Amino acid sequence: GENMWVYLLQKEVKLAQCEIIVASRFINSLKISVFTCTDEIMQQEIRPLVAVDIIEQLHRQFAILSGGRGKDGAPIITFPEFAGFSDIPDEDFLNVVTYLTSIPSLEAASIGFIIIIDRRRDKWSAVKASLTRIAGAFPGNLQLVFVLRPSRFIQRTIADIGIKLYRDDFKMKVPIIMLNSVSDLHGYIDKSQLTRELGGTLEYGHSQWIHHRTAIENFAMTVKTTAQMLQTFGTDLAETELPNDVQCTEELLSAHTDHHSKLKDELKLAVKQGATLLTCIREPVTRSANSKLSSDELENVATVERLLAQLDETEKAFDQFWTKHHLKLEQCLQLRHFEHDFREVKLTLDNLMEVQAGFADIGDSVTRVEHLLREQKQLEEKGQEPLEKAQSLALHGEQLIQNNHYAVDSIRPKCVELRRICDDFTNETKKKYDILGKSLELHKQLDKASQWCEAGIYLLASQAVDKCQSQEGAETALVEIEKFLVTAKEHQLSNPKEILQKLEDVQEMFDKRQVSLKKLAAKQTRPVQPVAPHPESSPKRASPKITRPAGVGRHCNSPPFLSFSHIINELIETERVYVEELQSIIEGYASEMDNPNLVHLIPSALQNKKEILFGNLPEIYEFHNRIFLKEIENCIENPELLARCFLKRKEDLQIYEKYCQNKPRSEALWRQCGDSIFFQECQRKLDHKLSLDAYLLKPVQRITKYQLLLKEMLKCSKNSEGTAELEEALATMLDIIKSVNDSMHQIAITGYEGDVSELGKLLMQGSFNVWTDHKKGHNKVKDLARFKPMQRHLFLYTKMLLFCKKREENTDGHEKTASYSFKNSLKMSTVGITENVKGDNKKFEIWYNGREEVYIIQASSVELKNTWISEIRKVLTGQLEACRGRTERVRFGSVAFLL
Repeated sequence: GENMWVYLLQKEVKLAQCEIIVASRFINSLKISVFTCTDEIMQQEIRPLVAVDIIEQLHRQFAILSGGRGKDGAPIITFPEFAGFSDIPDEDFLNVVTYLTSIPSLEAASIGFIIIIDRRRDKWSAVKASLTRIAGAFPGNLQLVFVLRPSRFIQRTIADIGIKLYRDDFKMKVPIIMLNSVSDLHGYIDKSQLTRELGGTLEYGHSQWIHHRTAIENFAMTVKTTAQMLQTFGTDLAETELPNDVQCTEELLSAHTDHHSKLKDELKLAVKQGATLLTCIREPVTRSANSKLSSDELENVATVERLLAQLDETEKAFDQFWTKHHLKLEQCLQLRHFEHDFREVKLTLDNLMEVQAGFADIGDSVTRVEHLLREQKQLEEKGQEPLEKAQSLALHGEQLIQNNHYAVDSIRPKCVELRRICDDFTNETKKKYDILGKSLELHKQLDKASQWCEAGIYLLASQAVDKCQSQEGAETALVEIEKFLVTAKEHQLSNPKEILQKLEDVQEMFDKRQVSLKKLAAKQTRPVQPVAPHPESSPKRASPKITRPAGVGRHCNSPPFLSFSHIINELIETERVYVEELQSIIEGYASEMDNPNLVHLIPSALQNKKEILFGNLPEIYEFHNRIFLKEIENCIENPELLARCFLKRKEDLQIYEKYCQNKPRSEALWRQCGDSIFFQECQRKLDHKLSLDAYLLKPVQRITKYQLLLKEMLKCSKNSEGTAELEEALATMLDIIKSVNDSMHQIAITGYEGDVSELGKLLMQGSFNVWTDHKKGHNKVKDLARFKPMQRHLFLYTKMLLFCKKREENTDGHEKTASYSFKNSLKMSTVGITENVKGDNKKFEIWYNGREEVYIIQASSVELKNTWISEIRKVLTGQLEACRGRTERVRFGSVAFLL
């Protein structure tokens, strides 16, 4: 945006400078030529003729511009009596006259100059020489030439005769008026416009005139130089890349601020210089109310005032630009501080989350659970400070966004990330407390239940069998049992089943004892015989049923959960196998290519071709072995985190695109060398049933496997928590597969002379029927084109649309490989689109240059057509918005810097 601003600023500089040139004849003397090209405005300076260059010639005063005007406003140039006029070198004469004619305004100069030649004390030969020189070298437009001829009688007579004889020789197409005296001159020119030497009243001091001219030119050069410094500084600012760290940003801000202060001082000095010069020019009027400035002096005043105004407008424009640039630097510094704090806080929080994730134990006793709760409390207290910092930093980021920070797209995700981590830590902490609290309560109840069971067993064992044989003894024992059974309700638990079973067993023991005792306590019709009781006092304990924990049991009846769990297990197991296979390929094949003992077995065509055969397979292995496998293994306990693994590693999974792009080269090399003894020996050592080429297909198959597994997970998780993330993860994998597929087509493009990587992102590619319609050309060609469609494969980039012809070729008896021969291209910045074509809802048009060329494109389906139209519309809309954005950013003042 800033570069475009400087470019347009340069244009405004040129226009403003041209206005000054038109307004002031003096500025015109700088002879600045402006050439306009297609992409830029270049300035070429010709060395200007200024007073300081011809100061000695001006001081000789053989020609002056007194400031007087004719009746119609024509400027008057006077050639006073000068004894050595004929001896003046032609170059000096031409320089002085050219300089004098360049001073009056364009309006005054266009009227024509009046020349007064004073030769009253000279001879006719001097008059003739003066007229000849002026006629041959005067650069301006002449209106009248007045000659004050020699006053001596003889010379006057000679002059009268000479002017008649030589008038044509002077080649002047304006009247030459011979005057006998200054009083005759007054009949043509008012006295107020003539100096005292010519009998007039016009005040003129040659030394002062030279001083003013020199000062004005110096000031103009100061204005120009100052503007150039501002322009250079502005360009440097616009082209400065923003640093990526706090220290460099602070240094850059300080350096730019210091430079700005120095330039502001230069501006103040320039303004002061102009004000002083303006005061000096107006000094006669200020000193005496009766004094009046001559026309040239008034033009000098106007010139200085315009230069001051231009300087003021330039300063305002620069100040506006500096304000924006300074704000951007300050925002950059804010961003760097924010990013630095974000990295520190996130690292601390990630470490806390990692420690928290390690707290997976829920304890196996009351003492252990209480210890875990203390550790969790310590972790929570340790996390309070970084959590507060994260919340504060997120709030600061939101304030930056509200203040229209330029890096909103970078700040907002970090704020979201900070709040997410804080919420995750808080939720996980709460979840840990809930689990540990329930575990503590459960263990306490289990302890009580265990104590109740032991007490019950002890009670049953303590009841003597012989005492229970009597009615009274049985009733007493029965009361003891009933009192004890009342306390059983305090220990009715839902978990776990072993303890419940133990409680049930003890309960059963008491039930059986109660039955026996009730029989004994009943009134007998005959004496009670001492009979040994049945061994129900020591019943066999029922074997506990094998059951799952309650948390799992609730879901086990749900087939979707079992399916989801099965898919995760399958993903993890296949991932482990995949990593092992990659490792075996690298160690068993790739590394063996560097084994000096096997060098003699490697074919010459395979020498130094390891990177072509294996591509970036080592990079893929490192990513899965060190990162991805461990992350998805962590999802066993937390299945809902699986989708996040794919979203988090979206960029890393792009490595498959590079692998697939290299695959055609790898396959070609394998076809050439695959039957070599080297590969057979490696396969034998690895005990692989399949050859290497089958394993080299594993990465391609793996990314497809991810897509299928995610689809299955999504089916099992419809309308449940985490469905949205699974859908996003699936979309991510589909995008990666599409990107890989598109890149495989892209590398098959042939015949395109440019660099495909410079065309922007590849958005779409596919085959279509294409008709062309050109306004230029023979009608028969157009009619023929309408009925015979061309088969074209289109590649849509953000900057270009390529038309290619698909070709399929057999490769050494193997399956056909496709290539795309480049035919034509259209810049997306110049095209238009017609979404519907009458008669066929599968057609649309792409045209450019006022429909001079129209391409009618027919898709295979309406859905495919709509998809392409949507993508093309996004590209065109994005270009329009970017153009509008640049236009709004670059315009900040009506006047820009001068070059």
